[in-house]
Amino acid sequence: MNVPINAKRLRATLPAVVERVRKGTRFTVIYRSRPAFQIVPVDDAGGASMSLADDPLYRAQPVGSSDDGRTSVDHDRILYPR
Repeated sequence: MNVPINAKRLRATLPAVVERVRKGTRFTVIYRSRPAFQIVPVDDAGGASMSLADDPLYRAQPVGSSDDGRTSVDHDRILYPR
């Protein structure tokens, strides 16, 4: 099972997430409204069941805005210039 979780909730519930991962649950961590990485069990011998580009969370549009009125896309452009 692949469960989306945002970075704030991951920090707040890390021990519980670790236990679930040990039992086989996979997590996709959402940071700034976009998938950032996956947490998978260490002994997970199989590769990803689908490519990241095929994952609907990866293709999701960014949402939200900050107190300064910028969107997550604006912040991503500032933080991660190409």
